[in-house]
Amino acid sequence: MPNLHEIENAMPVAPLKIVALSSAKKMGKRINDYLVEFRKSIHNDKVKTDPAFQGYSEDNYLAEVETPRFGSGEAKASFQESIRGKDLFLLVDVCNHSITYNMHGHVNHMSPDDHYQDLKRVISACNGKAHRINVIMPFLYESRQHKRNGRESLDCAFALRELRDMGISNFITFDAHDPRVQNAIPLSGFDNFTTPYQFIKALLGSEEDLIVDKEHLVVISPDEGAMDRAIYFSTVLGVDTGMFYKRRDYSTIVNGRNPIVAHEFLGDNIDSKDVIVIDDIISSGQSMLDTARQLKQMNARRVFICCTFGLFTDGLESFDEAYEMGYFDKVVTTDLAYLPPALYSRPYFIEADMSKFVASLIDFMNHDASLNNALTPTGKIHSILESYNNRQAFEMN
Repeated sequence: MPNLHEIENAMPVAPLKIVALSSAKKMGKRINDYLVEFRKSIHNDKVKTDPAFQGYSEDNYLAEVETPRFGSGEAKASFQESIRGKDLFLLVDVCNHSITYNMHGHVNHMSPDDHYQDLKRVISACNGKAHRINVIMPFLYESRQHKRNGRESLDCAFALRELRDMGISNFITFDAHDPRVQNAIPLSGFDNFTTPYQFIKALLGSEEDLIVDKEHLVVISPDEGAMDRAIYFSTVLGVDTGMFYKRRDYSTIVNGRNPIVAHEFLGDNIDSKDVIVIDDIISSGQSMLDTARQLKQMNARRVFICCTFGLFTDGLESFDEAYEMGYFDKVVTTDLAYLPPALYSRPYFIEADMSKFVASLIDFMNHDASLNNALTPTGKIHSILESYNNRQAFEMN
């Protein structure tokens, strides 16, 4: 973990507890394992030996919580242990559709709305007892409904205000579709973290012959919305950038949106170069695959797709077909949101593990230490690039 001296010389806000809702049990266990190992090894003796800080180094930081449902489909939240005076970190994955429940004899898959309601139930169960409540929601609920056009609901901003009013102190998310939505709660803690370091680490760990310079590599944004990510990534790597402009038919509406007519490329020549396409979400993936196809038609050498959230809402068949046709070479996505088990068997898939990074964030926040190093990982990226270019081993976690 970075800047260890800050933690070694700091006092925790309160005893730490992680509340992993059913949607995030797998991620919660990995985070807990990292924290247990780290706190046993940290040199913070004045805290570890002080009776006032009993519980600083534990074998388990996961709180026992349940969200059972009645036969009608209604639910409740119940803690199986005391959380009074604890610094709670609630972890939820609103995109985990694999969890089911029974209602009137029918099996239903939990939707983002269901996960959000369970989060509110857990907050309600611990409010007034916990010292502080922090919510870690990697995929920001309703993040694609972050602005209003005409007679529409403003779901993301409303959800943030609702959680604030319920008493949460800090809200942590990753690669928000539009981070300006934090303006809905300007006086509350809102941290939005990006994942370029994990992308490049995973990619370099799987590809042995990448040449990271402007003559051999370019970073592409698939649309104007992802341009900020591409500019930062290309600047840190020291390579050129480009983007595709989605030309739409504004005279037609299909499924509530104007259909994309074509992707127009804006950028320098990419002939024989490796290309990294970076974005926040793969939903159905059709737009991303169309971008990859056009890049290969422009004679790109290899196409690597880097995306924070791989939702794959229409399944993996279209990606399988595109891979067989040579439209792309790898898909790098994080484990911050639920990934279909079948994805792990695909030859093109690379997972960027985020559990150690999230564990680091939790530990730093529990000590009220600065998160500046996590917000701007430029130095870490340069360090791993130097190791890779010198063909030295680097830590994958």
